[in-house]
Amino acid sequence: MQAPTPTAQYDSEYTLPVRKLLFQAACKYLPETDLALLERACAYAFTAHDSIKQTRGSGEPYITHPIAVATQLANWRVDVETLCAALMHDVIEDVPNYTKASMTTEFGETIANIVDGVSKLDKLDFTDAGDHKAASFRKLIMAAVKDVRVILVKISDRLHNMKTLDGVKPHKRKRTALETLELYAPIANRLGLNSVSRELQDLSFQHTHPLRYATLQKAMTQFRKKHVDVISTVMRTFQTHLVEANIEAQILGRERNLYNIHAKMQSRKFHFDEIKDIYNFTVIVNSTIACYTAMGILHSIYQPSLGKIRDYIANPKANGYQSLHTELIGPHGLPIKVQIRSRDMHAVSRFGIMAHLTRSDDNQSRIRTNEWLHSLLDLEHHIANDKEFFEYVKNDLFFNEVYVRTPKGKVITLPRGATVIDFAYAIHTDVGNRCMAARVNNVPVPLSTVLRNNDLIEVITSSNAKPNLAWLNMVVSSRARNGIRSYVKNVGQAEAQQLGQKLLQKALTGLLPENVLSSNDLLEKYTAQLRENGKQIEDVYFEVGSGQTQPVAVAMNIAALAGKHFGSEIKLSTINVNSDNVGLVSFGKCCNPIPNDNIRALFTRNNGLIIHRENCQNLLKSDAEQQLDADWDAFMQPEKWYDVKIHIASQDTHGLLAAMSSAISHAGGNIAAVETLSKSQSTTGTEGFIEFAFLLNVRDTAQLNAIVHELQKIPQIRDVKRI
Repeated sequence: MQAPTPTAQYDSEYTLPVRKLLFQAACKYLPETDLALLERACAYAFTAHDSIKQTRGSGEPYITHPIAVATQLANWRVDVETLCAALMHDVIEDVPNYTKASMTTEFGETIANIVDGVSKLDKLDFTDAGDHKAASFRKLIMAAVKDVRVILVKISDRLHNMKTLDGVKPHKRKRTALETLELYAPIANRLGLNSVSRELQDLSFQHTHPLRYATLQKAMTQFRKKHVDVISTVMRTFQTHLVEANIEAQILGRERNLYNIHAKMQSRKFHFDEIKDIYNFTVIVNSTIACYTAMGILHSIYQPSLGKIRDYIANPKANGYQSLHTELIGPHGLPIKVQIRSRDMHAVSRFGIMAHLTRSDDNQSRIRTNEWLHSLLDLEHHIANDKEFFEYVKNDLFFNEVYVRTPKGKVITLPRGATVIDFAYAIHTDVGNRCMAARVNNVPVPLSTVLRNNDLIEVITSSNAKPNLAWLNMVVSSRARNGIRSYVKNVGQAEAQQLGQKLLQKALTGLLPENVLSSNDLLEKYTAQLRENGKQIEDVYFEVGSGQTQPVAVAMNIAALAGKHFGSEIKLSTINVNSDNVGLVSFGKCCNPIPNDNIRALFTRNNGLIIHRENCQNLLKSDAEQQLDADWDAFMQPEKWYDVKIHIASQDTHGLLAAMSSAISHAGGNIAAVETLSKSQSTTGTEGFIEFAFLLNVRDTAQLNAIVHELQKIPQIRDVKRI
């Protein structure tokens, strides 16, 4: 396809060469009618910017920037409307007398809306630069909810700005780079534009930490010289074995990007020499089934690292990314990361939502992007402050995920550490506000339960259920936090007092004997104490009902008064742990108590009552006055699972992990997680031995003992103990 004849007086030194690059890319896939429209938009933008003699910091005509932005998008093969909007994306914002209305008349409403969405608000309407930035970003996101192509133009705009940042003043250069790193690189990742995200990270890193960037570049050069044969050796080995198995595959090799290496060094406190997993390989096959077959073949070539296998095909990431991940011990003992995916999955990995932007099929990237954008639309109705909205979106972009399911099979992506409450708010704000209980994998659980991959969650709602600020300690997602705060802000004082009275009564019932609880003298003594501090009992009810104060904390104060008033013979009631009072207590993550353990309850100011095993070091270090007697109910729920950790030391032999898994399963336990311990974590340090840490799900101590007994039957195992 031929490029159309120029229809504007483009200068030959700067504009015509970049225009040629644009049409070289566009002619590869656009029809003649679309190319004619693209030329109209190019001429329109050139005329507009040239009318005010606008230039870039480098001195080049300003039009070279929007043409470069459009060229990047053409290389990603977006539609002609997006390309036209990219060419004109700064016209409304920068050029007087060029309005959205005039652009609509010339190019139609769709293109004009995309351009308007990318355009910042007028700075004259703001006295604070931060307010202007936040309001403009909110406008951008809301426009993207209606048409995701707005974000694509903005990402391409930012990418070209970062590539040409040397022409900008140093203070603005660093500010732009930081904003890109915090905002636009994560947005690109959220849209599935993984390669674009990595490029934005490295460009930002180069300008935020130029000395570190240069140092890492030198270190990487030395690393390549030392391991020059790794990529070619691995690719050749992979290809040979896959061909022998009749699997057609394309194999790509690359290095970790510099920013990613820097981030790992910072988070792990590593030196560069301690970073071993530099190389990444991608194996592209023809089908999903071939992905799993190929992984088995690769595992037969190089030893896989335990615990490093991730199935993002069955459980796609929040941006729709799908692939099998594994880590192998490659040449020279270097760990190599491998992603295995089909050709369609690879297209989504490279181009994200753009891989199917003009198609009608419901690919994962398109679905996940739409879900994210519409969650922001729901948020927009609840947050009036632009800066608060800006911070929410920025924080929400950094995700480490867990994938769970609704009863209808829909996969919901949540941040790691999310609870049932997070899940309820992810379904809908009203579901979160009315949730009262839940079942995870058909087992009743408290709302504070932390969710795991592939959990099946059913939320039980009630018109009488209401959130309170105490829930903020149980959630990790910004959506849930915002929903809780929004509701509590609007709850009436009388309603909060009524709720607080009920919560306090429940907490007292669990702590005091009935004869003490029913005494009018106790209530009078407590109200007298409140009056001395200028408060009334209604104030306490409101603080409890609105979530400002833990009901258990107030109950403990009243219980202390009971001891003083009635004498030292008053003893707090034993706390029974069952499904009826799970809102009152939680289980210590440090010792993981399970039914039939000897336990005690520890009162904490921020987290209420926490159940610990009697020999837990955290419990033993605590103040004795904070400890309470606790006991398990005689009738526990037979369906409930409890977490428990065990440590295993064994001779390292082939098939050991399979034997241990079989033993645990034979005793009725479930494996939630397993990891091999490093030398620094090992208790033996003996050559030829290997140590494991298992996180198991069990019913009670009897089942745990049965699991230990089965494991001890394996000849190679030398020690099994509970952590």
